Formats: sequence, structure tokens, C-alpha cells
Amino acid sequence: MFRRLKRTRLKPQMRALVRENHLHKEDFIYPLFVVEGESIKNSIPSMPGVFQLSVDNVLKECEELLNLGIYHIILFGVPTHKDSCGSGALSDRNIVAQAIKAIKKHFPQMIVTLDLCFCEYTDHGHCGILDEKIQSVDNDATLEILGQQAVVLASCGGDMIAPSAMMDGMVSVIRSYLDKAGFTHIPIMSYSTKFASAYYGPFRDVANSAPSFGDRNSYQEDSANRREAILESLTDEAEGADILMVKPALAYLDIVRDIREHTLLPLAVYNVSGEYAMFKCAQQAGFIDYERVLLETLTGFKRAGADIIISYHAKEVAKLLQ
Repeated sequence: MFRRLKRTRLKPQMRALVRENHLHKEDFIYPLFVVEGESIKNSIPSMPGVFQLSVDNVLKECEELLNLGIYHIILFGVPTHKDSCGSGALSDRNIVAQAIKAIKKHFPQMIVTLDLCFCEYTDHGHCGILDEKIQSVDNDATLEILGQQAVVLASCGGDMIAPSAMMDGMVSVIRSYLDKAGFTHIPIMSYSTKFASAYYGPFRDVANSAPSFGDRNSYQEDSANRREAILESLTDEAEGADILMVKPALAYLDIVRDIREHTLLPLAVYNVSGEYAMFKCAQQAGFIDYERVLLETLTGFKRAGADIIISYHAKEVAKLLQ
């Protein structure tokens, strides 16, 4: 006698009955990039279907998302003014603040998560205040401005703060700033394990955030390190993060599984721009069965242990799941 595992694979209804992982529209967060001005919808050649949008077009995008059953976005600002310390990020009149207020006025049911970082606001493109002596980011000076930025965004109506700067202690400091300002109810979804990855290239096209010199290897996670990657997320959990994240997703599913086995917190993955661009190129070339490969890959994220998927594919997937 031998075990016949194929008995439950014979018919599609039976396969559906025993399926272990499922994609739901509620699993997805859709990234949006907001720029100053009106009637702007700038296409990004490296990311077909992704745009820089003025606030009026962000509102149109939100309406489409809600109609598709997607109620969660993550918002990135692309300001025109940049300086060495990212001062524009601390203004309640900056482009992200304007977008939050407009979204909440017209679509209060939309959950707005705010990416918390300074790379889009600095003229050098790094994720905080620079320490010239070490030619890298001054960790502790950056913590203070991250805390201030979090309060500004929460005050404008943001629903969740997502710090992405990979500064040591950032979750603890941001939690302290939010709590002191009366925002104890605002959760933190930390980019807790964010690798120094080449998969981010197209994102820097849309966010105008490429470093003007050097790279981010001195503060983002080394892609070769497994144990340290787990420790990064567990440290953020200990500091008070409500949701953890692994970024990128596709090349790091082993890390997703490792962290899933070490925490009971919700776990997100960021299906990043380079992953999106590769899929789109393969689709346009006709090299793959695009829809099947897309759903197979995203299901793989869930199987590895992710609860939440941040993805530029979210609208496509919502249509496929209808």
C-alpha cells in the first residue's frame, strides 16, 4: 500500500477544497507616487502602468482602487524642493500632506500608509542627515527628524506609518514621538528587513531618489546575511513595530519564512519595482503566460509566510480575482 496524494488533485473543485494558501484583494497595498502641480500623470518607462500623479489624479486613482475592492495604499512624495536635511518632509503643507488631506476628504474609507524616509526630500538622495566624517547617514540625528516627520503625517490624517530608512532604533523613537503627540492608535509597519538591493532601480526613476554619490550599503541589510536579517526584524518587533516587512520579496523568500517562524506579528513583503519591471518586460515580449506566472509568484509570497503584499500589480490582481 502506498499513499495516493493525487486523489485530491483530480478535479478543480477538490483542488480548491484542499488549497492551503489563497490570494485575496484585502492582502494588497498599492503604492502611489504624488507630485506637485495639477493634471499631471507622468509615465515611467521602466515601470509600465505606474505613474507620477498630481493630487487630482491621485484621487482618480483612489476611486478606481476602491471600485476594484482595494482599500489600502502606501503613499510616496516626489517634491520639487530638496535640501541637505530634507526639511520639506517636516512641513504639513508638503505634497504628501496635501495628498493625505485630499484623500481623507473624498475617500475617508481609504487606508493611507505613509512611507517614512528622507531620500525623496534630500538633495543627496540618502535616507537621512549625512555625517561627512564617515560619508554615511548620521543614525541618531536622523532618528529625531523621522520622529518629527511621523507626527506631521499622522496629524494630516495618515492611518499607518511605514519607516523605511533602516536606522537603528527608528521604531522605538517613532513610537515615542507618536505616543507623546497623542497618536497611540497609529500602527507602525516597519521596513524591518530591507536589503541593499539592485532590484530597486526602477523605483528610483519614479521617486527621483537615487543617491547622488555612493550607495546605501552602510545602512541597508547585506543581501548575503540570513541571521542578521532575522535579527533586524526581531529588533523592530521588540521596539514596538505592529507589522514587520521584508523588502525585496522575490529573492528573499527564505528570509520571509525564517522571520515568519520567529514572530507572531503580521508580516508584509514589498514586491519591488525591479521585480515588477522584469515581469512586464517578459509580458511585453510574450515570453511567459503572464497572468499565471504573476498569480503563482504572489501565491508563493503567501506560502512563504507573508500576510500582506505591497505590489504594483495590485490592480491587475484585483481584476483577476473578481
